[in-house]
Amino acid sequence: MPVADQVLKRRDAERTKAEILEVATQAFAEDGYSGARVDEIAERTRTTKRMIYYYFGGKEQLYLAVLEHAYRGIREAEERLEVGDLGPVDAVRRLAELTYDHHVEHQAFMRLVAIENIHRGEGVRKLEVLRDLGKPAMEVLESILDRGIADGVFRADVDALDVHLLISSYCVFQVANQYTFGYLFDVDLLADGTRPRLRAMIGDVVVAWLAAPGR
Repeated sequence: MPVADQVLKRRDAERTKAEILEVATQAFAEDGYSGARVDEIAERTRTTKRMIYYYFGGKEQLYLAVLEHAYRGIREAEERLEVGDLGPVDAVRRLAELTYDHHVEHQAFMRLVAIENIHRGEGVRKLEVLRDLGKPAMEVLESILDRGIADGVFRADVDALDVHLLISSYCVFQVANQYTFGYLFDVDLLADGTRPRLRAMIGDVVVAWLAAPGR
């Protein structure tokens, strides 16, 4: 086969796999692992069940690929964060706001995480690579904190995991509890008029919490 044809074939395969992942992400997020059907995923991607198994190996492998892809998305977004030209306060605020944006704009990711926790992390425990994916993002956060502590603007008794936990818990709530919280308190957490205020709030909270005594 000519090299040009090989390249085109490889690109077609990559596009097909990407489309399958996108559709499968929505299917698993909507119906969970047990409820999602590979036949329906194949139909929605205009491919075949056999082709999906050829690319991914089976339903479980497809689900794990979806999980890895979803986690990789937010980790890559964190890694792309450009804060070298910002002071530590503005840098940590930008990180908090970016995390908020990603959660709101990738709600299927949050539903997948919720499903995983319902099943006590059975899927993520099979993906050792997820541990490594988080390291570069944590290193970015650690660098911001180190600069803030050195400049005397951040307290020294917190670490990167503390900050990550605070930001994640806030952002997860906005998506995971939007329906129950919204019904009980008659508010749309993700409305266009509400989002900017909630986005700014997480930045304010993190910056205030990290502030060194006397700042």
